[in-house]
Amino acid sequence: MEFSAQQIAMLLGGRLIGNAEAKVSDVAPIESAESHHLSYVTEAKYLPMLEESKAGVVLVTESLVEPSAVSHQPSEQAIILVENARGAMAQLLQAVAEAMNPRKRGIEQPCFIAEGVEVPEDAYVGAFAYIGRNVRLGKGVQIYPQVYIGENVRIGDNTILYPGVRVYYNCQVGRDCILHAGVVIGADGFGFEPDKAGVNQKVPQIGAVIIEDDVEIGANSAVDRAMMGNTIVHRNAKIDNLVQVAHNVEVGASTFMCAQSGIAGSTKIGHHCILAGQVGVAGHIEIADQCVFGAQAGVAGSVRKPGMYQGTPAIDAANWRRSSVGFKQLPEMMKQLREIEKKQNSQQ
Repeated sequence: MEFSAQQIAMLLGGRLIGNAEAKVSDVAPIESAESHHLSYVTEAKYLPMLEESKAGVVLVTESLVEPSAVSHQPSEQAIILVENARGAMAQLLQAVAEAMNPRKRGIEQPCFIAEGVEVPEDAYVGAFAYIGRNVRLGKGVQIYPQVYIGENVRIGDNTILYPGVRVYYNCQVGRDCILHAGVVIGADGFGFEPDKAGVNQKVPQIGAVIIEDDVEIGANSAVDRAMMGNTIVHRNAKIDNLVQVAHNVEVGASTFMCAQSGIAGSTKIGHHCILAGQVGVAGHIEIADQCVFGAQAGVAGSVRKPGMYQGTPAIDAANWRRSSVGFKQLPEMMKQLREIEKKQNSQQ
C-alpha cells in the first residue's frame, strides 16, 4: 500500500512542509529510513537526524521545532507537524492494520454453534469454532478458527477472539476487546486443600471471570475463574503475552501488565498501574492506584501509595538504585573488613 504525504497530512490534520507528492509504502526508524519509508520524531534528541535522514515522510511533534527550522529540508522530503508524532504514527498504523486485515463476516464450515445461539449478521465465526449453549454474541464479533466458547458466555460488540482462544462457561468478555491466540479465560483457579493424610484435595472453583470493555490480552495469557464471586479485569487494562492472573484477582482500569508477570490469588491492583516484565505479586494484598513496578520486582505485601518500586521485596525505586550500588560494592567492602579484622587480631 502506498500513501502520499498530502493524504497522510489530511488524515492526521497535520501541517505539511515540503514535497506533498512524496510517497511512502513502509515505516522505519528515522536513523535507518529510506525514501519509501514513513518515520517520526517525538524527542528532541532525534532532531539532528532529520537533516541526514532519507525518509520520504517524517512526522514531527510540533512543539519540538519552529516551522521555519524544517523548511530547508531536502526538496524530495515531506515533514508533517502534528501534536504528537508517536500518537499520529499509531493512528496511521491502525488504519493500515485494518486495511491489511479487514474485519470478516459470515460463518465458515465446519463449526459447531449450539441451537438457539444467534450470530449477528455482521459477525464472523471461523472454521472449527465451538459455541456452546446460551452464548450471547454482540454485533460485529470476530471469532477466529478453533475458538472455544463455553455455555452461558457473553461476548460484547466488536470483540475479537483470535485462533485458539478458550472462554470457559459463565464468563463475560466486554465490548471492543482483543484476545490473542491461546488466551484462556475461566480455567479453574489454583485451589487445593490437604486432607488429614496430607493429600491435596481440589477446592471447586465455582466463580467466573468478568473482562470489561476495551481490554486487550496477549497470546497464551490466562485469567483464572474465581473460587467464589468473580475475577475481574477492569476496562482498558492491557495484558501482555504469558501473563497469569489468578483466581479472585481484580485488575484496575487502564493498568498495564507486561510479559511473564504473575498475580497470585485474591490480590487487588489499582488503576493506571504498570507491572513490567516478570513482576511477581503475592496473594491477598492490595496495590494502590498509579504504582509502577520495575522488571522482576517481587511484591510481597500491600503497597499503600502511588510511586515507582523495584527489587525483591519491592521497595522505593530510588532507594533500590542506591542499594544496588552498595550491593555491587559488597565484595570490596568485605575484603576491606577482613583486612581490618586481620590487622586488629595481629595487634592483640
